[in-house]
Amino acid sequence: MTRPLVLAIVLALAAPLPTLAQEAAAGTAQAASPAWVARSNELAGILVEAQAEFSPEGFSFLGIPGYDDKVSDFGPDAGKRGREATARARDALKAKLAVERDPQVRQDLELLIASANDSIESSETYERLTLPWVDAPQLVFSGIQSLLSDQVQPERRARALDRLKAYVGMDGTHAPLTEQAMARYTERAGDAALLRPTRLEVEQALGNVDTYVEGIRKLFAKYQVAGADEALDAMDAQLHAYADWARGSVLPDARTDTVLPPALYALSLKQVGIDIDPKVLVQRAQLEFMETRAAMQALAPRVVAEKGLSVKDPNDYVEVIQALKRDTIPNDALEARYRTVIDRIDPIIREARIVDVPNRPMVMRLGTEAESAAQPAPHFKPAPLVGNTGQQGQFVLPVAVPQADGDALQYDDFNFDAVRWTLSAHEGRPGHELQFTAMVERGVSLARTMFAFNSVNVEGWALYAEAEMVPYEPVDGQLIALQFRLLRAARAILDPMLNLGLTDRESAGRVLREKVGMSEAMTKQELDRYTFNAPGQAGAYFYGYSRILELRMATELALGDRFDRLAFNNFLLDQGLLPPDLLAQAVNEAFIPSQRER
Repeated sequence: MTRPLVLAIVLALAAPLPTLAQEAAAGTAQAASPAWVARSNELAGILVEAQAEFSPEGFSFLGIPGYDDKVSDFGPDAGKRGREATARARDALKAKLAVERDPQVRQDLELLIASANDSIESSETYERLTLPWVDAPQLVFSGIQSLLSDQVQPERRARALDRLKAYVGMDGTHAPLTEQAMARYTERAGDAALLRPTRLEVEQALGNVDTYVEGIRKLFAKYQVAGADEALDAMDAQLHAYADWARGSVLPDARTDTVLPPALYALSLKQVGIDIDPKVLVQRAQLEFMETRAAMQALAPRVVAEKGLSVKDPNDYVEVIQALKRDTIPNDALEARYRTVIDRIDPIIREARIVDVPNRPMVMRLGTEAESAAQPAPHFKPAPLVGNTGQQGQFVLPVAVPQADGDALQYDDFNFDAVRWTLSAHEGRPGHELQFTAMVERGVSLARTMFAFNSVNVEGWALYAEAEMVPYEPVDGQLIALQFRLLRAARAILDPMLNLGLTDRESAGRVLREKVGMSEAMTKQELDRYTFNAPGQAGAYFYGYSRILELRMATELALGDRFDRLAFNNFLLDQGLLPPDLLAQAVNEAFIPSQRER
């Protein structure tokens, strides 16, 4: 679960106060919210309204009304204007906090204020240190795809044409997005102190332009949006002109070194929720890596025996994984084969009393070529959190990762039988799909969903969900679950080391291929993630998982025989996306006392 979801929720902040409350109540799939949640959501609208005009695509993606035809602001001084609007909203929220007495609303106000401060800090830091390069074709594709989707009501899909016209400057309000992006880059390009984009990311962006253009055309054709030809042709010409400009003006000045300045990397870690020194994170992850590897070495011979695999060394878990991968599932059979496992997971979850699950099947599908370019890893695409009338999130599985030269590397990491268990548990149930469904169906406040979102909160739960399912999986599924846990430890080692200049891309790639057992496609996706797609984010899985395990152990010790796993896991989901410290506070102050009183 990486960039599109992260960007969507981080950017999604909401709508005017009455509309927000009315829209949340309108969705028949959404729970009736307690009075304190309704009050909290009203207050969230203060921050929401301040930020919506600067990044409307994320708002509409999560169902906030009024922004489906709007596009991101790349006008002059947009960063400064956004910070000023956010600061005014923050100050208004502080005034509300001074007189608020409800402890849950107060906690949400503190989350909103912290979110505003983080937004201001992030904007200031990036503006001070970096040259504003934008992958405009990807931004346009993501903005259009967020509307042209099965998860969006038909009446909203019609607004995709209005958004496209806004992107290409046919709405009569501003210049084309590409022209604005070029202007913002050019006006600061003379400052040699500003950090340039990496050559790798610019080359990859240039290689993806045709894929995005074709992907957008296919979306308009699929959903039969009439009258789009003129705007599509203008988009085609503008995005290719932008690529020509980037090839001549951005690429020659791009940096070959992917190490981030310490201030930027520290900010990246803070944004994803990692609140410890990265070198400490590396140390902890190294221990996890070694222990997980030992467990895999112990399990591998059992997999060989039970599956009848032909390998030279039964203790070589990488060789055993390669043997399992020979049981390849053709692309046209992937959805059906995954479904056979997905349909078995819910009964296991119920029988084992792991967590409550809905009485309806989850949705899984393959990613399109353009989706795989924008997000080349398996991910969960959530349904609207506001105004949801029954729309479901989707577990999206890519089958290839594009390269800068236009070719694609083929995955073998997700298309064999043994991997279906842990990937379905992570992206589906009891992982992301259940987590985001719970936010809608249990009426969790916006402060604890949109505003508290970070990768530690989200990915920590999903990795924990994987671990909860391991004892109930077949032995080959257990080995692959451990492989993916090994990958999360490797991420928490390699991401900091690459960004701190403690290792290089080639050495990190060898670890992923030779020690973890990842394909060339997965290795490229991982290294791109660490170095330019989302620096800092990869360590959030291991860190978030470890924080939940610490909390689980402390709770078991506090409750002894009264500990109830089902109640504990349901309580965690009920809290939305509280940061680890606040989640621990909620468990200690509410869950543990309530369980002792039973």
